[in-house]
Amino acid sequence: MKNNKRTVVVGSIIKRSFHVLAIVAFSVLWAGCATPKMVSGVKPYPLKVCLVTGNDLDSMGDTRVEVYQGQELRFCCKPCVRKFYANPEKYLSKLKG
Repeated sequence: MKNNKRTVVVGSIIKRSFHVLAIVAFSVLWAGCATPKMVSGVKPYPLKVCLVTGNDLDSMGDTRVEVYQGQELRFCCKPCVRKFYANPEKYLSKLKG
């Protein structure tokens, strides 16, 4: 009879541990999904178009969002992100002008 009670107690502890682990994992994943607007100290993107091409941000599907030196940047596609990182100063000047 004692073995059955011990099994129930151990099973209960395992279930509780699993629930705590699941909650922690969910919290970590959710925090990792923070958008740049959720991150403090990031300057918002001032344009309504892609920094590289000047196209509408949704013209190529989902808008790509990056943060570079505290500035939120938005791009119409993944190739534009690569072009930006190849020559950031060229494109950052568009934000100043």
